[in-house]
Amino acid sequence: MDNSKLWTYGGWALKIVVGLAFLAAGGSKLAGVDDMVMVFDQVGFGQWFRYVTGLIEVAGAVLLFVPGRAIYGAGLLICTMIGAVLTHLFLIGGSAVPALVLLILCALIAWMHKDQMSASAA
Repeated sequence: MDNSKLWTYGGWALKIVVGLAFLAAGGSKLAGVDDMVMVFDQVGFGQWFRYVTGLIEVAGAVLLFVPGRAIYGAGLLICTMIGAVLTHLFLIGGSAVPALVLLILCALIAWMHKDQMSASAA
C-alpha cells in the first residue's frame, strides 16, 4: 500500500473515530444525561451552555464528513476542546487528558485538511 492510500484510509478512520466520539458526547449533552447536567452545574454558566456545547460538538462532528468542510468541523472541535481542557484545569478538576487527546486528534484532522483553507480563500 502506498503512502497516499495510507493517509487516505488513516484519515477516514481518524475522522470516523473522532466524529463518533463527538456525536456521542454532544448527544449526551443535548439529551440531558445526568452526568452532563452535573458537570455543567459545576461549570457554573447554566444549562444553556450545555446545549450550546452539545450543538457545537454535533455540528463539528457532522462537518468532518461534509466535502470541503472538514477543516471547519475540526476548527470548531479544537476550540471546544481548548475550552474543555481549561475547564478541567481551572474550574471543575478531574483529568483533562481525554479532552487533550481529542484536541490533538482534531488538530491532526485540521492539519490533514489544511488545503481546504487555501481553497476557500480563493
